Amino acid sequence: CAAAVAMAKAACAELREILGDSYVGSRQLSEIHEAVSLLTALSEAGARVQCFAPDVELAEVDHLAGKPTGQKRRVLTEAARIARGDVRSLKECRATDFDAVFFPGGFGAAKNLCDFATKGSDCTVQPEVVRVIREFHGAEKPIGMCCIAPVLAAKVLGRAGGGPGCRLTLGAPSDASQAAEKMGATHEAAPVTMAVVDEQNRLVTAPAYMYGDAPIHEVARGIGEMVRATLALAGAPATA
Repeated sequence: CAAAVAMAKAACAELREILGDSYVGSRQLSEIHEAVSLLTALSEAGARVQCFAPDVELAEVDHLAGKPTGQKRRVLTEAARIARGDVRSLKECRATDFDAVFFPGGFGAAKNLCDFATKGSDCTVQPEVVRVIREFHGAEKPIGMCCIAPVLAAKVLGRAGGGPGCRLTLGAPSDASQAAEKMGATHEAAPVTMAVVDEQNRLVTAPAYMYGDAPIHEVARGIGEMVRATLALAGAPATA
């Protein structure tokens, strides 16, 4: 699911951010540790959040067995679990209403927001996700992404798709980072506790659970770095 937030800074200027989330549960939704770490970091920064999710149906996964159940679930309904009921359709998200956008990772980002999980660099991103990324990028408003979610930026902003190209991290070099580079992004390796800042595109990314065995506190630390850097860009003038 996706979420929008507003933040009050020391100067009392209100920043309105948006957090992107696809569905809760690492095998079919947003990775819950990442989503909670992101919401926590935004709350600590004084931000107010509005969550959004695509209003689509997708296959249900039994997380205990790690297999599809054959049933369908509505992504918007499931996203309401982590948003405590306060979630809107992604169609309602407009860059004019917020100051930044965040997308946590998990298979939801690679399966619900696009089909990278099955098609790699040949993936297609959901139209509403493309619109949101392009709106924020075009308005020079920052975008924060973690885990596998940066492949969305690679596809939408990458040179292969006619974009300007962008710099991002997916952690250590991997098949995913090679796919991102094929889509026209520049991959920069980074540890789990760090974030990579592309100031020109106002894009901030962090590896999170691209390091699958990372302890949760290190994942949270890296996401906190991503949030702090993204919020800093939200209050800074765009670079040429």
